[in-house]
Amino acid sequence: MLGLTGKTAIVTGAGSGLGRGMAQRLAAEGVKVAVLDVNHEGAAQTVDSIVNQGGRGLAVPCDISDYAACTAAVDQVEAELGEVDVLVNNAGWDKAMPFLETEPELWRKIIDINLYGPLNMHHVTVPRMLRHGGGKVINIASDAGRVGSSGESVYSACKGGVIAFGKTLSRELARQGVTVNTVCPGPSDTPLFADFAGEGEAGEKLRASLARSIPMKRLGTPEDIAGVVTFLASAEADFIVGQTISVSGGLTMHG
Repeated sequence: MLGLTGKTAIVTGAGSGLGRGMAQRLAAEGVKVAVLDVNHEGAAQTVDSIVNQGGRGLAVPCDISDYAACTAAVDQVEAELGEVDVLVNNAGWDKAMPFLETEPELWRKIIDINLYGPLNMHHVTVPRMLRHGGGKVINIASDAGRVGSSGESVYSACKGGVIAFGKTLSRELARQGVTVNTVCPGPSDTPLFADFAGEGEAGEKLRASLARSIPMKRLGTPEDIAGVVTFLASAEADFIVGQTISVSGGLTMHG
């Protein structure tokens, strides 16, 4: 895709799952990719896979719910890979449970990771983008933030917040050369989904039920999401601003 070779991207939560797929695809397009993850072993494995394919990557341990850790991580990325051109806010976490069975301690953890985490990364990274002329931000939300999802009430609230935040920030930044767009994956075959669905027969029944409800009759894959993210990061999406794109195999359709 146009305009990606030699750029530097940060992908949070790229130690596995969808984030790993995004990091690998960006690297295949010639992007230097910083993999930020609390799971440093997983981040290192992602970088190894990038290097083995001839790309350049950097594994940086980072808890995105910690503002100071985000600052230190971006400092390291700039020192080793150069100015950040692309930020992909992908890291997320949830624990499936009906809202009335949850407690405030769980709410705080979900909000810290899924809402405060992206806010931290925007606040640390975007001013640097503005100083060197612009950049691309792609937020990974969820269709749970658009249509709701049983057992994911607080997570859905966070993702809905990320969608609204991205639209507002787009209005504030577009004239200054920073575009913000949001990708909403539907049910995808990732470690996070495995945690949500659970193990054994119950998990397989949920997986099969979701697959039946998706017009394409399967769960999403990291490759399905990576293509959209890479397009939005490229020069081919320079006039796309403040959009929310569902990648769900047709499970959710919005006019």
